[in-house]
Amino acid sequence: MPRHRWWQGAILYQIYVRSWLDADGDGYGDLRGIISRLDYLEWLGVDGIWLSPTMPSPDQDWGYDVSDYLSVHPELGSIDDLDSLVAEAGKRGMRVLLDLVPNHTSSAHPWFVDASSARNSAYRDYYVWADPGPGGGPPNNWIDATGHPAWEWHAESGQYYLHNFLPSQPDLNWWLPAVHHEFKEILKFWFDRGIAGFRIDVAHGLYKDALLRDNPPLAHADPLQGRFGQRPVYSANRPETHGVFRDWRALADTYSPPRLLLGETWVGDLRALASYYGDDDELDLAFNFVFVFAEFAAPALPGVVAQTLAKLPIGACPVWMASNHDVGRFATRWCNGDERKIKLALLVLGTLPGTTVLYYGDETGMTDVQVPADLQRDTLRLGGAAAGSSRDRARTPMQWDSSTSAGRKTEVGTAITEYAQVRAVPDGVWSYVAGPLVIAVNLTDRPVTIPGFPGTDILLRTSGAAGLTNQVVSLAPWEGLVMRSDGQVSEQIPAR
Repeated sequence: MPRHRWWQGAILYQIYVRSWLDADGDGYGDLRGIISRLDYLEWLGVDGIWLSPTMPSPDQDWGYDVSDYLSVHPELGSIDDLDSLVAEAGKRGMRVLLDLVPNHTSSAHPWFVDASSARNSAYRDYYVWADPGPGGGPPNNWIDATGHPAWEWHAESGQYYLHNFLPSQPDLNWWLPAVHHEFKEILKFWFDRGIAGFRIDVAHGLYKDALLRDNPPLAHADPLQGRFGQRPVYSANRPETHGVFRDWRALADTYSPPRLLLGETWVGDLRALASYYGDDDELDLAFNFVFVFAEFAAPALPGVVAQTLAKLPIGACPVWMASNHDVGRFATRWCNGDERKIKLALLVLGTLPGTTVLYYGDETGMTDVQVPADLQRDTLRLGGAAAGSSRDRARTPMQWDSSTSAGRKTEVGTAITEYAQVRAVPDGVWSYVAGPLVIAVNLTDRPVTIPGFPGTDILLRTSGAAGLTNQVVSLAPWEGLVMRSDGQVSEQIPAR
């Protein structure tokens, strides 16, 4: 069996740095602002802090267009500030993860500046270039994240270059061994400075089809299966990508403690998700977007959890996340701002087996904010077919002056290693045993009672409406509770 790693059972906390806290008065959140509130994160019980992009960037996509992988964006601080953050977090038992963007760079990166200077330039093959198609247009039908063709004509050299996002974010060519070498050196640089690991942006998208074949049509609208009428069969999720993560994992495991590889694996098939764990030799954690976009109801959400645990490889650690800088906040998507539902969702996130990832403000129930059009800064969504879905809604400032009662830290247990679903419950109720705890959540608008409930002492409940009499549990609408398990469970699914 794989040995225990620090992130198994941990709480990771994503900070969108610009929106967390401004320490120097320039209007942007910064690294010093994070340092000033580390005591809060320690109190919250956070084990690891994932920082949104901190590397220098022209900010066409707010840090996801990197111009220098070995430094810190001057608006966020300095590399000394980052070193201080790592050291101060370590004093409080917390580790720091960075966001790594290996699918593409900024067009301002020196590699692309050179690559676009001539066909025979030193860095030309670092990117995906192609001649025009038979009709003189783009090489194939691939579409970028804005709904426009994913190919930009470069008149100076008479070829197109690929960009799966903005034209200012040219895709790297992972068929080139030199690109592999560059990123291994980038990983070493940060690992050697004490960075505990990386959240890997677009982890599923590094390799593209060598033949540049057309993507097939999308049968029905599904954000996890494709976009703008296409399934990205050839522009993402290529099998060669797994080799990259095997190489990176081998490097990460040479450090003590091992460094964490957490992938943004945008896939709609749980078997595909499981494949990114490899044979305990690829990603350590892979984000589960099937869970993110599941309905906050029973049996839909419990079904995704059960299927996830059944499909992950033995020993693999699941990761549960419901909000981030791209998908918005669960307090809106799942809960529509209803405080009862928000508390219930936090209860579920905190008691499922594996790793929990919270987005800043999740713990206080922050909701999406409708940002006026003239104030929006999400360039990717300002025009094209994706307009009207600005990601700015989930990137607003941390609400430091609001009540924290909706997400107080609770001492209900440590790392969960077992999961067992309780079957004899009313429709719309999800009940499960997680290690020494038994949890019941009422995902309906009606009160319910559960006779013969396999729990004893109540440790936590999300409202004051529940009671326990002779093992009969009463739950108000959208209420949940945590109890000690009495060991009487009908089905057990091992936490992987």
